[in-house]
Amino acid sequence: MSENITPYKDSELGKKKQVTQMFDNISKEYDGLNRVISLGIDQSWRKNVVNLVNDIKPESILDIATGTGDLAIMMAEKTKAKKIVGLDISEGMLNVGKEKVTQKKLSNRIQLVVGDSEKLPFEDNTFDAITVSFGVRNFETLEKGLSEILRVLKPNGRFVILETSVPTKFPFKQGYQFHCNIILPLVGKLFSKDKKAYGYLSESAANFPYGEKLNNILRKIGFIDVKDIPQTFGVASIYVSSKKS
Repeated sequence: MSENITPYKDSELGKKKQVTQMFDNISKEYDGLNRVISLGIDQSWRKNVVNLVNDIKPESILDIATGTGDLAIMMAEKTKAKKIVGLDISEGMLNVGKEKVTQKKLSNRIQLVVGDSEKLPFEDNTFDAITVSFGVRNFETLEKGLSEILRVLKPNGRFVILETSVPTKFPFKQGYQFHCNIILPLVGKLFSKDKKAYGYLSESAANFPYGEKLNNILRKIGFIDVKDIPQTFGVASIYVSSKKS
């Protein structure tokens, strides 16, 4: 399981603290390098997430592992939700996000807070929709984080995950492996002050359960109407589920 993969293998810190340290380290460079590494395709995936969320016309949305707030901002711009909370364990990433929220004059609708996905600071049945974009593989204990999400999601609410997956068909599988094993770590070494961060992001992506494996974990936790939607030849997937009434 992916929780055994950590950014700094020589560190005595647990995964949660290592991930916090890593994202704090790369917070100021993250947006720029992310666009280069993904060739900007990640923005189209986020738009698909927003459309799936908007289908249920939510008034309240929680974006977990919000990072620098890209998805939260997009949902504020493209939905009529009155309240959008972006939660992240990295204060450094959130500081970048707060600047973006202020620049776009969205502070009245978006609240960015430091928090732990495995100990969400919200009451049961709080949010109409919950999203996680490229964040579930960083959970220290995946099942615990998903259980917390189920707890704070309203009955009939929608949960949408965007996460990396591994293509299975030639030549996309081979291209994906080259990108993850060679390009991603190389970009990190050349342009990031944290040389290990992008190696971790590559390794964790390659080892995280995807497709039906993640669907089954979601069902085990208690989510219903679970389905996955592959994106761009399977290099990423969107997972949609809900909470029974």
